[in-house]
Amino acid sequence: MTGGPPEPPAPEALPFPDSLCHTCAAPPKYIRTSRSVFLFCPIFRRYPSQPVLACPRFVPATDPPEWR
Repeated sequence: MTGGPPEPPAPEALPFPDSLCHTCAAPPKYIRTSRSVFLFCPIFRRYPSQPVLACPRFVPATDPPEWR
């Protein structure tokens, strides 16, 4: 067992790599099932259809997604 946080997934391993959700300041919660991955938006409190290519409340995160 290691003492640090788990390693983040590689950017190419993210579901829907073109989605704005991965680079948003309010990052989504990833819900994984045996067959699918859903992204829960904490701003809209719902699961938007993916990939999200435009969002009226998108604010870019200061850290790249691979480090969040």
